[in-house]
Amino acid sequence: MARSISLCLFFFFLFISWIPKLTSSYPLSTKSRWIVDEKGQRVKLACVNWPAHLQPAVAEGLSKQPLDSISKKIVSMGFNCVRLTWPLDLMTNDTLARNVTVKQSFERLNLFDDVLGIQTHNPKILNLPIFNAFQEVVLNLGQNGVMVILDNHLTTPGWCCSDNDLDAFFEYPNFDPVVWTKGLSKMATLFRNVTNVVGMSLRNEPRGTRDFPDLWFRYMPKGGEAVHAANPEVLVILSGIDFDTNLSFLRDRFFNVSFTNKLVFEQHWYSFSDGRDSWEKHNSNDFCSKIIEKVTHNGGFLLGRGFPLFLTEFGANLRSGDVSGNRYLNCLVAWAAENDLDWAVWALTGDYYLRTGQKHMIETFGVLDPNWKDVANSTYMQKLSGIQLPFRGPGLQSKKLLFHPSSGLCVTNNLSHNLPTLQLEQCRKAESLTFNPSEGILWSNKMCAEAPDVVGQKVKLGVGNKCSKLGQTSATHMHLSFKTTSNGPLLCLDVDERDNSIVAKPCKCLTMDASCDPASQWFKAL
Repeated sequence: MARSISLCLFFFFLFISWIPKLTSSYPLSTKSRWIVDEKGQRVKLACVNWPAHLQPAVAEGLSKQPLDSISKKIVSMGFNCVRLTWPLDLMTNDTLARNVTVKQSFERLNLFDDVLGIQTHNPKILNLPIFNAFQEVVLNLGQNGVMVILDNHLTTPGWCCSDNDLDAFFEYPNFDPVVWTKGLSKMATLFRNVTNVVGMSLRNEPRGTRDFPDLWFRYMPKGGEAVHAANPEVLVILSGIDFDTNLSFLRDRFFNVSFTNKLVFEQHWYSFSDGRDSWEKHNSNDFCSKIIEKVTHNGGFLLGRGFPLFLTEFGANLRSGDVSGNRYLNCLVAWAAENDLDWAVWALTGDYYLRTGQKHMIETFGVLDPNWKDVANSTYMQKLSGIQLPFRGPGLQSKKLLFHPSSGLCVTNNLSHNLPTLQLEQCRKAESLTFNPSEGILWSNKMCAEAPDVVGQKVKLGVGNKCSKLGQTSATHMHLSFKTTSNGPLLCLDVDERDNSIVAKPCKCLTMDASCDPASQWFKAL
């Protein structure tokens, strides 16, 4: 045991000696509902989940591409953070963590092709103990300026999650709270002073038939205190119950901890959280409004109470015509933008070494192709880019924007023609644009939107008495509509996909009808 501890400390100090200090403004803390740096400036976490919790207990993809290439790809896609998952056994089973090398872990699972792949792309880690390979991933992410959230995903390496898992909740056979607390403390200690490790997520998706709030209150704060005592620099991120979709039990009951300026809550939201194919069976406006009300009740309310809420898992099938997933994502992105949430999308993964007995199973929610080099769906990445940068918060100059969730772009003026019009642009480049629902006027640089003379015409900008009032027509308040005449059709802002110009077309899918998709006509005032 003494030799094991000495070896552990040797690798640890060797490891942290190579970690660069990312910025003089770390570590992170909280200021009301915001995550801020050491100077009190807003830091928005725009993360991608990188699984390292499955049976090999090694970060996925390292048999396909060099570690540094994957880190640089993460940065090139606009992410500033990785939620890196890990199994509790990595801290509580020394035989696994210290005595099994990466090569041995793959060979015992008959993953010989992956051994050859790692030998080709990442020979440095092949003969390292599994935990030291995990450290190498954190190190390389730090060298590329990427923050890391260490997420305890489950107990024993494997796929997660179902209600009947033996580690689903506190006091289940494979979820001993005492062992869990010790494992969290050990992980926090080993990454103390590692600059780019900015937070620890205590447990992924607590769930099951016994996910009682009383047990949550008994053990979750203790886990947080253990992390904070071992590493007071990191954010301490607490998940809810019901697969981390529900924190509503905190509405009427709370708890005291010593790390109030490090406390963050996390929540998950997938389309199937709302019932399988429900988004396809309901009108998107009606259903989006209903589900946002539920998500706000279950967790979003914490923002109003001055706590950061971190949306640590969401995503959809990027490799097929996922109608429910697409509709849900447009709703989620609008909500995330409106609240300027910190978030982590599931997942980076192109494919898995081994998942539920299948070798190289493709991750349909993955942002990378199975080659771990190319983006799986560029339209999806464009949508996410719209919420990667912060819109407001401490130290930021806020700018009023009109956001288009479906594209991830913002409305701006186009002054290149004789008659100024509106068009979509990257939000960071878009001009400030103001819409006050009570006034009903859409303003841009002292010019205002005019109702068009013809259906499908570009929306022009004018001045003075040419201003036309717009109303928020649907349940989501994301349809902005005006009439051309008192008896004319109800026209809504829409997007001409040929040139991204803003046009006026008959409003669609306002209510009841589940057969159509209103996404092109959804605009969220920020």
